[in-house]
Amino acid sequence: MKSIDKSVNKLIDKAENEGIELAWDRLEKQEPQCGFGLLGICCRNCNMGPCRINPFGDEPQKGVCGATADIIVARNLGRMIAAGAAAHSDHGRDIVHTLLLASEGKAQGYEVKDEVKLKSIASEFGIDTNRDKNDIAKDLAKAVMQEFGMEKGEIQFIERAPAKRKEIWKGLGILPRGIDREIVEMMHRTHIGVDNEHANIILHGLRTSLSDGWGGSMIATELSDILFGTPQPVKSQVNLGVLKEDAVNIIVHGHEPTLSEMIVLASKDSDLIDLAKKKGASGISISGICCTANEILMRQGIPVAGNFLDQEVAIITGAVDAMVVDVQCIMPSLTEIAKCYHTEIISTSPKAKFSGAHHIEFHEEKGLDIAKEIIKKAIDNFPKRNKEKVSIPDKPVELYAGFSVEAIVGALGGKLDPLLDAIKAGQIKGIAAVVGCNNPKVTHDLCHVELTKKLIENDILVVETGCSAIANAKVGLLVPEAADKAGDGLKAVCEALGIPPVLHMGSCVDISRILVVAAAIANALGVDISDLPVAGAAPEWMSEKAVSIGAYVIASGVFTVLGTVPPVLGSAEVAGLLTSGAEGIIGAKFAVEMDPIKGANLIIDHIEAKRKGLGL
Repeated sequence: MKSIDKSVNKLIDKAENEGIELAWDRLEKQEPQCGFGLLGICCRNCNMGPCRINPFGDEPQKGVCGATADIIVARNLGRMIAAGAAAHSDHGRDIVHTLLLASEGKAQGYEVKDEVKLKSIASEFGIDTNRDKNDIAKDLAKAVMQEFGMEKGEIQFIERAPAKRKEIWKGLGILPRGIDREIVEMMHRTHIGVDNEHANIILHGLRTSLSDGWGGSMIATELSDILFGTPQPVKSQVNLGVLKEDAVNIIVHGHEPTLSEMIVLASKDSDLIDLAKKKGASGISISGICCTANEILMRQGIPVAGNFLDQEVAIITGAVDAMVVDVQCIMPSLTEIAKCYHTEIISTSPKAKFSGAHHIEFHEEKGLDIAKEIIKKAIDNFPKRNKEKVSIPDKPVELYAGFSVEAIVGALGGKLDPLLDAIKAGQIKGIAAVVGCNNPKVTHDLCHVELTKKLIENDILVVETGCSAIANAKVGLLVPEAADKAGDGLKAVCEALGIPPVLHMGSCVDISRILVVAAAIANALGVDISDLPVAGAAPEWMSEKAVSIGAYVIASGVFTVLGTVPPVLGSAEVAGLLTSGAEGIIGAKFAVEMDPIKGANLIIDHIEAKRKGLGL
């Protein structure tokens, strides 16, 4: 069984019958995968290599330059963190750029939607808020742009962290100074002949990741809320059943809401709806995959077609008229699969072109017009659909999303006190953030779902983002009725508030929302984040972004369980530092556990220990 999603398995069978290769097939062809790569002990950072270390040799081995396994593993990990931080932070930079254009009236279709949040964030940057919202937005955008360089000394949002946490960062010399600065320095340090002490490389890796979590990602989240509205609880639907047999189906896939928000807006244009009907369709249906899905779900209630490993099988339905992609987590295979159907793959970012895709470059200055052009392309493609190849295998499942920090605090009556009281009373034992990707090395969605179920059964409130949230939505855990699957204490809280036991907080960059909640709870209790009964998990992670996320989560003081093995086991020193030594340095560590039930038990034990530490 490749997936726990029955509709996905049906489409996998359909693909096999039609001779179409999917991610699982390509993984099988790659096996056995390179053992040196799995352990992280191959190096190609210069042309004296590539070098690899034999972990079973009688004598310690070294690369041509003299690098040991410890150095090579640390370098490789550092570069993964840098790439992940760059991806999230570049996303954030694009949102800043859009806000600036919108404030100047140069971004078609964009405007400040949340003026209250605009003023709140502007105040954090010391900006006068007693002015027109566009003047405030312009100054805020310019101030945030400075966060990417090295003008200020330290990034602004770390001021949200508890004082004890900031002291730890300061003592270790890992307070992030500028987002781009830390990423560039990591690439410099890992160049041949620079930083050759594994612990020092790892420390800068944590600093680089903090520039993501408390910098680029937090910027992306907060400024997206300003532009598009801060999410509030919303009801919608999920799984491939959201596709419609009689409508023009457009899937937006990727990560940047600047594009997807305009697609949603343009889809409501009466002229385009009339055109779709003239082509024989009942209308226009928008749905999403991956974090673009989460962005428009949280703010617009747009249905979700699926997560990372659903992207290929969505095309196999034969019902997708256009898949519109921007950046991150988009498989190059999509264009080849689309050739077997009528589906048009439309790429939109100058940063991400795909061989075989139709490229319509997106620019905010003409955002709405370009979105209309994209939708018209999909409408024109609708009559080419082969009805004999169409197979939409399931009915959609309901979910609730939109649990921003503001929405959670609002549900609690405007203060965190009811949540704190429930934790102190033991109704809620603690909070676990379950996040991250899918990985074909493990059964699709299984680890997300089984780990989450175990946690809520033990009265642990689960907050989620990204593909993990979509996985649990597909099995019905993101509705208030799912409280029946929770322990008695958590169930009572959920029923009193009318919320699910698993709260969807957004896309991957929105893990920054979870940091804000953790910091607020720690500040309310006068403790560090590492003292709280909280934990994190990435049960099916696969991307470099996930490496950066995991690093900034433990650097923020949160114990984190990884469900797939990171490429560090070739160095006992690096592996030991991350899974045990780090706790004495930063107050948190990683654990690696592929069995989701055992992983959940590690989290349960950790939360119980932290409760005892607080005298609860």
